[in-house]
Amino acid sequence: MLSMTGYGRGECKINDIEMTVEIKTVNNRYLDAVIKCPRIFNAYEEVLRSKIRQKLTRGHADVYVTFSDRREKEKVLHLDLNAAKSYVEAAQALCEAFPQAKNDLSIVSLIKMPDVLKQEEVGAADDELVSALYQALDIALERLNAMRVIEGEKLKADLLSRMNTIEGLVAKIKERAPLVSAEYAVRLKEKVQKALDSVNYDEARLLTEVAVFTDKSNIDEELTRLNSHISQFRTIAESEIVGRKLDFLVQEFNRESNTICSKSNDIIITRCGLELKNEIEKIREQVQNLE
Repeated sequence: MLSMTGYGRGECKINDIEMTVEIKTVNNRYLDAVIKCPRIFNAYEEVLRSKIRQKLTRGHADVYVTFSDRREKEKVLHLDLNAAKSYVEAAQALCEAFPQAKNDLSIVSLIKMPDVLKQEEVGAADDELVSALYQALDIALERLNAMRVIEGEKLKADLLSRMNTIEGLVAKIKERAPLVSAEYAVRLKEKVQKALDSVNYDEARLLTEVAVFTDKSNIDEELTRLNSHISQFRTIAESEIVGRKLDFLVQEFNRESNTICSKSNDIIITRCGLELKNEIEKIREQVQNLE
């Protein structure tokens, strides 16, 4: 069982490259990965997403990539002739405005002017950078999943504990259910006797009323299905990817508990039914955290 919430940090050092990838995940119905990395890695975003999809199936993931590259790298000089031309024209205009001033503009001084000559590094990520990126991502995903497993085990323990509580409530309802119609028959007979006093009444009609009541309030099927759901829940909980299955199963739990509460004509069963719904709601909230 895996939680959708976790954090992983991966670091990789190759020669003078230091690469760091951090991943933080939270709940989400589908997989949504947001990658924030330097522009030099923009071309590799889809590959990063593919690697993430291999490890995650649901959840919102924020991925942060940072790096430091201290290697000696090829430099590229970029000459902006338009900028240089503007400086030359400006110098000539000043000479015309101030004839007594000396025009000492030289090639060397022109090169030193802002934006005339720029030094740029080769823009594409090389194999070493990409390799470091992938290695750091793999480490981050591995650590992320390790944390998600730990969180998932905690959630599993809590869910199974609550499932034991639900099983106890179902057993209590099952034990109480057969007594409801019998008690109803006694109460109905007492009411009829009190109303009619010494007048004879139709015993068969009384039994018919009790039979109708018993049929309307019968919850045997709901209890059987709840016990089946409990067994399925425990089986599914032993798997790794369980979120969607348990989410569907919890809906079935809710359906059966609602039916029990609607059919109930007994205060004890109603109270147990409400406790049952409360536990199911707590389980539903926890299931939202599972992948």
